[in-house]
Amino acid sequence: MSGCAPLTVAVLAGGRSSEHDVSLASAEAVRRGLLAGGHEVLWVEIDRDGRWLWHGEPLAVTPGQGLLGADVAFPVLHGPFGEDGTVQGTLETLDVAYAGAGVAASAVCMDKVLFKQLMSAAGVPQVPYRGVRAPRWREASAEVLADLESLGLPVFVKPAHLGSSVGIVKVAEPDRMGRALDEALAHDELAIVEAMATGLEVECGVLGQTSAERSEGAAPAVARAPAMASEPGEIVLPSGREWYDFQAKYTEGGMELVVPARISASARERVRGLAVDAFLHAGCEGLARVDFFVDGERVLVNELNTMPGFTPTSVYAKLWAASGVPYPELVERLCRLGVERHEARRAYLY
Repeated sequence: MSGCAPLTVAVLAGGRSSEHDVSLASAEAVRRGLLAGGHEVLWVEIDRDGRWLWHGEPLAVTPGQGLLGADVAFPVLHGPFGEDGTVQGTLETLDVAYAGAGVAASAVCMDKVLFKQLMSAAGVPQVPYRGVRAPRWREASAEVLADLESLGLPVFVKPAHLGSSVGIVKVAEPDRMGRALDEALAHDELAIVEAMATGLEVECGVLGQTSAERSEGAAPAVARAPAMASEPGEIVLPSGREWYDFQAKYTEGGMELVVPARISASARERVRGLAVDAFLHAGCEGLARVDFFVDGERVLVNELNTMPGFTPTSVYAKLWAASGVPYPELVERLCRLGVERHEARRAYLY
C-alpha cells in the first residue's frame, strides 16, 4: 500500500491446539508476505505448553505496555487457545493493535454450535445440525442417538471448537454414530453433527470492518474500510476423495480451487451477500472465510473461520489473489485494519 510507512508486526505462531503445526506454516507464509512488502517482522512462537517465546526464550509481557514495541500483532493461530478469543483478550490487555476478529467474535465463531445458533436467529440459511455435549452423551446416549435420527444419513460429526478438519468423521451407517461421537468428544467437550448437504462446496473471503463509520472524537478521524467479499471459489476434490478432509486441505494437489466458482450469477451474488451478512452478524472484523454449499440457486452457509489458513495451499489468500489483491498487499491490509480499529476504539471513554 504505497504512501504508508512500513509497519513493525509481531507475528504470533504455533499455539497450544492440535493445529500447532498448521499455524507455524501459516505464520511463516505471513512472515514472508510482510517482508516482501517491506515491513519488519518480530517472530513470537507459542509452544505446545502455551509459553510465548522470543528468540527461543520465554517472553515476559506487562499489561498496557504493548508487545515488543510492535505497531500491530498478527495472531496467525488456529483453533483453541488462539482463534477463540483467548489470545485476542491478552492482546487487548497489552493494549496492542492486532489483525483479525476481536474477543467476542472470535469466541462465537470458534464454537460451531453457538455460531449456528446465532445465524439461525439472524435468519441465515444453513445446514441442519445438532450439538452434543460430552456429559449428555455419557449419561443419555440412547436419547442422543434418537434425536440425531432426524438429520438422516450421511452426517458429519465434528469437534465443535476445532478447525482444519481435525477429528471429523463421516457417518453413513447408524452403528458408526457412537464411535464417531466418541472420537469427536475426545478432542472437545462439545460435538456438532451436521446433515450432509448436496451441491458444490464454495468458499468466499471477507475483508474489512463491521462498519465504515468515522470515529468522532479521534484526532484525526479514522476511516474504517467496509467489509467486502471476494470472488467465490469452488472446491474440487480428486476422483475417489469423498469430502474435504485434512489431507485435502494441506496436501499439495489434495484439492483444486476453481475461481470463479461454477455457479450462476445470481447464486454468486447470493454467496457474496451472505458471506458479508454472516461476517457482520457475528461481529467479525478484519477477515473471515465463509464456507457454503450451493445446489443450483439454493445457498446454505456451513461455517465461518475468523483465522483461515494462510499456507501456500490455503484458500483465503487464493480467493483474494483472484479478486485482485496479491498476498503481500493482503497481509498488509489486515495489519492496517487492525491498527485502524485500535485507533478508532481509543476515541471511546469506556
